[in-house]
Amino acid sequence: MKKHPGNIIISPRITEKGAYMSESGVYVFNVALTANKKEIGEAITELFKVTPRSVRVAHIPRKQVVTRNTNRKGMTAGGKKAYVYLKKGDKIEIV
Repeated sequence: MKKHPGNIIISPRITEKGAYMSESGVYVFNVALTANKKEIGEAITELFKVTPRSVRVAHIPRKQVVTRNTNRKGMTAGGKKAYVYLKKGDKIEIV
């Protein structure tokens, strides 16, 4: 069963590093934990009408954090991100 592209690509990852990399044709997205490179590439093609040259995936580990005022312990969400490399001249408009 084919997954819907909106369930694979969760959101663009808006950071300074991501903005710097987008100038050279590399875009960063938060993706579903179950998504693989092929599914991510197909979802990018379907959503943004561009063909990725390559896709790299990185896991974001969960980390233990402590709040400053109340000293309560918790965990960050963690997740998965994908670096999508496009051909020269291709662009993705992220507003």
